[in-house]
Amino acid sequence: MKFNTTNPATGKLLDEYDTATPEQVKDCIRNARTGFEKWRRVSCSERAKFLARLGKILRERKHEFAIVMTNEMGKIIRESEAEVAKCAWAFEFYAENAEKFLSPEPVQTDADKSYVVFDSFGVVAAIMPWNFPMWQLSRFAAPALCVGNTIVFKPASATPQSGINMEIAFDEAGFPAGCFKTVLGDSRIADQLIDDPGTDAVTFTGSVSVGMKVAERAGRNLKKSVLELGGSDPFIVLGDADIEAAATGGVLGRFINCGQSCIAAKRFIIVKSVAERFTEQFVDKVKKLKVGDPLKPDTDIGPMVQEKALKEVESQVKASMQMGAKVQTGGERIDRPGFFFPPTVLTNVTTGMPVMKEEVFGPVAPIYIAEDADEAVMVANSSPFGLGASIWTQNREEAERYCREIQSGIVTVNNIVISDPRVPFGGVKKSGFGRELGRYGPLEFANVKTIRVY
Repeated sequence: MKFNTTNPATGKLLDEYDTATPEQVKDCIRNARTGFEKWRRVSCSERAKFLARLGKILRERKHEFAIVMTNEMGKIIRESEAEVAKCAWAFEFYAENAEKFLSPEPVQTDADKSYVVFDSFGVVAAIMPWNFPMWQLSRFAAPALCVGNTIVFKPASATPQSGINMEIAFDEAGFPAGCFKTVLGDSRIADQLIDDPGTDAVTFTGSVSVGMKVAERAGRNLKKSVLELGGSDPFIVLGDADIEAAATGGVLGRFINCGQSCIAAKRFIIVKSVAERFTEQFVDKVKKLKVGDPLKPDTDIGPMVQEKALKEVESQVKASMQMGAKVQTGGERIDRPGFFFPPTVLTNVTTGMPVMKEEVFGPVAPIYIAEDADEAVMVANSSPFGLGASIWTQNREEAERYCREIQSGIVTVNNIVISDPRVPFGGVKKSGFGRELGRYGPLEFANVKTIRVY
């Protein structure tokens, strides 16, 4: 059985791939289990050397891998190169910090000696999406590998070659057999990875609907799971904010990756006293964004990943317009080959519109006007999602108070929300559960074991 990939910038066939057979998937899992028994016995300091080599290879092949990523899912080339470099940073970070993160922790009890150790967990099945096809794997894989786990990875069917490129980098870094393997295919492959007794845990990034199925299936198999299910991040601008900085940050935070990011700023909630100034500056900056060929270095906005995604965003915008939203710029599909939707700004929005109550996975920015900061936080928390949020204000003390009130896994003051190897990443509510990155990432797939000696 075969499947095809499409270049979203042209709408033309890109490549053809074979779907893994059930027996091939089984072989991958068996190899990962065999590899795990060896890898877990490698010292943490030695594992770190492999991670460091992998980081070096990713930096060396950055441009090559970036071109593949851009052709597969439409990300502009400078963002693709930045993604590969960020993957390298993650592996380098854990190479430098794994021993510190995983050192035994002494605990005072009635025993002569008590301490907690962090043992490897096993074989982890990773099911990842297309929008950051190398980074979303790396932010899980780097911490999981440093503990001593092995990985079987199913990339999205839109970005198989980016997944294969990760395996190529692992092989060039000299990782022992079975540490990392990519398997290609559809949801049936994912189901087999979860059900197979040879896997011990599951990590998934994607939609809420699929995440619920993954969690249910993992639960039936009594397997640990970590889920990152997207978000509808609020971008709150208070009355004393630096409006120029906020408008600039808003453009970057909303339109990176053509708006196809879980932690993109998706709901702009602006206090009434500065709404007119913010909107004017924001719209002006959005109009200057250049839409075009994602391989050209001066392009700001590339295509959406596929026709289906474009139509979904188009439908959300049209439905919101019918409910009274006003288009300040954009709003309609661009008449050219490929799957291009222009950067769009909507005003006169209400919380009941699709662009405010649903996750809009594309280049659309709705601006909601709040009476004051308290209403802004209330609207921010009204979403079923809780991944990230940002607050723009010059009163840092007030900002930190609001940070504690906002229901999300990440809150940033006076900057956009980003993932960073140094700090934990994840959400609450329908944005999922569990954490990646930081010190907490390795612990999600570690056996936290207590040892007491009398």
